[in-house]
Amino acid sequence: MDPSLLTRMTAGHPYPLGAVSDGLGVNFAVFSANATRIEVCLFDARGRKELRRFDLPECTDEIWHGYLPDAQPGLVYGLRAHGPYDPRNGHRFNPHKLLLDPYARQLTGPVNWSDALFGYRLNHARADLAMDRRDSAPAMPKAIVVEDLPFNWGNSKPPRTAWADSVIYEMHLRGASMQREDLRQPLRGTSAALADPRFIEHLQRLGVTAIELLPVHAFLQDRFLLERGLRNYWGYNTLSFFAPEPSYLQHGPNDLRQAIRRLHAAGLEVILDVVYNHTCEGNELGPTLSWRGLDNASYYRLVPGEERHYINDTGCGNTVNLSHPRVLQMVTDSLRHWVRSYGVDGFRFDLGVTLGREGTGFDPGSGFFDAVLQDPELAGIKLISEPWDIGPDGYQLGNHPPGFAEWNDRYRDTTRRYWRGDEGQRGDMAARLTGSRDVFDRRHRRPWASVNFVASHDGFTVRDVVSYDGRHNEANGENGDDGHPENYSSNWGEEGPSQDEAVLERRDRVQRALLATLCLSDGTPMLLAGDEFGNTQDGNNNAYCQDNPLSWLDWTQAQSDEGRALSQAVARALALRRGHPSLRAARYGDAAREVCPGVAAIAWFNPDGRPIEPASWEDVTAKSLALRRAALRDDGSADITLLLLNPGAEPAAFTLPAPALAWIRELDSSAPTAAAPVNQGELVVPAQSLVLLAAAHIPEQAQ
Repeated sequence: MDPSLLTRMTAGHPYPLGAVSDGLGVNFAVFSANATRIEVCLFDARGRKELRRFDLPECTDEIWHGYLPDAQPGLVYGLRAHGPYDPRNGHRFNPHKLLLDPYARQLTGPVNWSDALFGYRLNHARADLAMDRRDSAPAMPKAIVVEDLPFNWGNSKPPRTAWADSVIYEMHLRGASMQREDLRQPLRGTSAALADPRFIEHLQRLGVTAIELLPVHAFLQDRFLLERGLRNYWGYNTLSFFAPEPSYLQHGPNDLRQAIRRLHAAGLEVILDVVYNHTCEGNELGPTLSWRGLDNASYYRLVPGEERHYINDTGCGNTVNLSHPRVLQMVTDSLRHWVRSYGVDGFRFDLGVTLGREGTGFDPGSGFFDAVLQDPELAGIKLISEPWDIGPDGYQLGNHPPGFAEWNDRYRDTTRRYWRGDEGQRGDMAARLTGSRDVFDRRHRRPWASVNFVASHDGFTVRDVVSYDGRHNEANGENGDDGHPENYSSNWGEEGPSQDEAVLERRDRVQRALLATLCLSDGTPMLLAGDEFGNTQDGNNNAYCQDNPLSWLDWTQAQSDEGRALSQAVARALALRRGHPSLRAARYGDAAREVCPGVAAIAWFNPDGRPIEPASWEDVTAKSLALRRAALRDDGSADITLLLLNPGAEPAAFTLPAPALAWIRELDSSAPTAAAPVNQGELVVPAQSLVLLAAAHIPEQAQ
């Protein structure tokens, strides 16, 4: 029906929140504790011309609501909120600013940057204290009422891969396919490319079980980046918690659902990286797009006594106020929406410490954690936290509640430093290889709680870890000063691209050792997309604004001889992980417990074959070590593996520890080798390499 013909709005209902069609009309429900009036504004199908306005006629328990008879799905709308413009007391109502519904399921149109998007007069001497009265509607995206019909999932069901068997592949939806020459141009950079059979086969050959997508929530392109000719590539700048990013869709939201269905059919889970800690509205000098204009004092944490300013535990200008029950409801409603409507299998929470903050600081028993962990619709999905923010006591690795896994940056840093050859890393490396039990073995948590990684979207790729001593972020326009200053990297003789065969050979060895270590450690391995074939970002360790080939995966490298060989090596290491329960411990337990006579669950040895004594861990010059792990298979037989690590610049001889076992060399990171028996006694491990041995059978005396 033509929106201009809609003439009346009735009381409607306060639940559910958002704009919901019942087939005969649309019910609108919007939370605002401090507004005095809220209007719904209807637009033409292109969102360019405002046709009608209706006041929401009722307010129940701080929910403004109304019902528009005869309105149908496809209706384009926005909101305007009336109330005090009083920044000193935390209120920033401005009815001249069109606002997005926080519960919008689909958006139309981009943000067209204009000074009218700001609630205050930009050039006024009192900064944000003077209201701006220009209409922002022409510059704003609008919401679309969608029909909430069930998507046809067919026989596809969530894979529900056990945590202990999970291998995560972190990737950017757009960047994964922009340089796929075998895809038609319109499909590149869209969710449809996720469902391409060749990409799925690549993941299956590698042995990953889940993809973790950088943010797919609709996000804002920052004005300052566009003015520099750059773009917000990563997407950690949320504009809508319920709507997918329009640029990732070719036809509509079902594109993403179809991709997830195909991934599920292939046995692959989909985890979304989600940003509930802050929004794209920034600090008090940011634009008014949604939450700020609807109820600034409720949606955001404000500085007590100085409510004009925002608490900035996130480093992004504002902090979402999850202590408010309606704001917490918005977040949990969003999580349920993505599970229910899109079938996602889990979430990685950006700056998860911020989500767990109460008035007294971080609390593992906070309202957010409690709400998520008790929710029956979220039960069984994978929950991963980034366990830090920039607020007080912001580093909380290992302190999240049971049920959550955590990104383990200690694993990343220790592994990089160990293979760089730094002194004093042997003890830490030992802990990281065995699931970081010093961090996570509490409250009945399990090794999978440690999400191990040696590279992620935020920082160097693995190839750059072995190619650059320092960051090279000049293209970001910040004089190369942004990004992490310490990457625990080495160029091994020459900064950046090299033609020196010795340099290249050493880089290849260390690169393979880093990736093999990741695959063969207890915990949940997370592989950065492209690391399996040596993808580089030319030394940029903060490529958040590089929506170009610098950040996009280079699939020509994947097809090179070097890229294929590296991918095969990663796939081999992950296959060994699947085949040996001793390489993916399901529980911590007692490390000294004998799995079979003379063989403990975990044992550490010096290269001379003798157990490492407690005092020896303090020797900062000692680097090489051997790790023997043992576990029972489902049939009750013992699985025993021996991992030999030599980060030194010269080959190292290892005496194989007692009891004497018939060992098979399953993997040598220095070169592709077939499985072969190992002579008893001694084995030489090449420089900057690791070797994995597996017991072929258990002798009578050790059974």
